[in-house]
Amino acid sequence: MADLAAVVVTYNGLPHVERCLESVAGMETVVVDHGSTDGTVALVRERFTEVRLIEQANGGLACGWNRGIEETTAQYVLVLNSDAWVVDDAAARLARFAEGIPQAGWVAPRLLNVDGSLQPSVRGFPTPWRLATEYLFLRKLAPRSRVLNAFYGAGFQHDEVREVEFAKAAAFLIRREAFEEVGPFDESFFLFSEETDWCYRARLAGWRTLFFPEAEAVHVGGASWRRESATLFREQVRGHLRFLVKHRGARTAERARRVILAGLRLRTLVFRGDRREVYRDAADWVAGAPTTTLLESTR
Repeated sequence: MADLAAVVVTYNGLPHVERCLESVAGMETVVVDHGSTDGTVALVRERFTEVRLIEQANGGLACGWNRGIEETTAQYVLVLNSDAWVVDDAAARLARFAEGIPQAGWVAPRLLNVDGSLQPSVRGFPTPWRLATEYLFLRKLAPRSRVLNAFYGAGFQHDEVREVEFAKAAAFLIRREAFEEVGPFDESFFLFSEETDWCYRARLAGWRTLFFPEAEAVHVGGASWRRESATLFREQVRGHLRFLVKHRGARTAERARRVILAGLRLRTLVFRGDRREVYRDAADWVAGAPTTTLLESTR
């Protein structure tokens, strides 16, 4: 079996973290907790005595990933959200697949919802146009088109091995050699787009990001649109803008901000209830200042 470790970053991970850790039983596992108050830490200590538990201040997901990976020495590291778990021997499958492709820096499994349905995970790097196709509903016109839906993988069916720009980071395998060459995850991304940024940098350095459907993981994720979702959605928008400032420049990011604002205002007209309120909150935030100022603002 390949030299393999697992890293899980937790923040109030109940009730799913137990199943997450059960799925990697027998592997060297590091849990990095960011200040859970729901009993996560007690559960890990009591139920998973073989796991190395690290408690630190919440510096964001990238901060947790970096600490966890640095605490391991394995050639490959499986990184899981606390609300995700691998199916059967998916971890070993990912590692065996990566071993056969020397330039595979990141390998993504096929993600499933709890009911067993596909959770689409392949994505394209943000650009102002790609964000317009999402926020202005243009992708609905031709979901299989790269022109109108590259942001969501042009309707990729997630049924074949494919090199991709990036994939959702609920579960992924990273090669230590790539991590060391590309560098750690950028901790200025607090909760979203840290994987986008890393995969972009990896591509520039010659590493490949691959989707491997013969390994599967279940991801619970957030499906509701409660009022508290507003903060998370705002962080998602912030991640898009931060990525663009970093890799495309402030002027491009500012164009994207205006596109996103138009899309958010449109959504406040289309949707009702809590979902409308989430979009209205984000629109008010996006409208409040130029991109660079937004990125400097507190969360």
